[in-house]
Amino acid sequence: MNVEVTPLPGIGVRKDFPLANTRRRIGVIDHRDGTMDLIVSKPDDPDETEQVPLTAKEAAVLASLLGAPQLVEQLREEHREFTGLTTRQLSIPDRSRFDGRMLGETQIRTRTKASIVAVVRSGQPIPSPGPDFTFTAGDVLVVVGTAEGLEAAAKILLDG
Repeated sequence: MNVEVTPLPGIGVRKDFPLANTRRRIGVIDHRDGTMDLIVSKPDDPDETEQVPLTAKEAAVLASLLGAPQLVEQLREEHREFTGLTTRQLSIPDRSRFDGRMLGETQIRTRTKASIVAVVRSGQPIPSPGPDFTFTAGDVLVVVGTAEGLEAAAKILLDG
């Protein structure tokens, strides 16, 4: 899919793409001042858009909502032929005891045999985080293991 990038002099850059089976486009306007707008074109005029201003945190959350499930689904598809192996996304919630702490402190792999294979932060995947990787509230973890191991990992992240 091609993303069209259009400079907007004095404003920033518009990045959008056409939606399948419709005459609409969706994308963002990345303003020079660091703000961002989500844009969706009107069905009858791709140049006329509805704009939704997003804070940096809102843009990061939206990116995580859109990015993490795709990564998890891709891993599920790749692991489909391996019986007993599954992939799940788990979050570091606000006020988690692991916010600001390192992955190694969770001892998830040792305690559950499940592995954290990636972290999605602000919509950006971070593959293969090491034991010294520091979690931040809002991180979405991509975890691979058995169903039992994933349940145990979720419990650790929620309860410690």
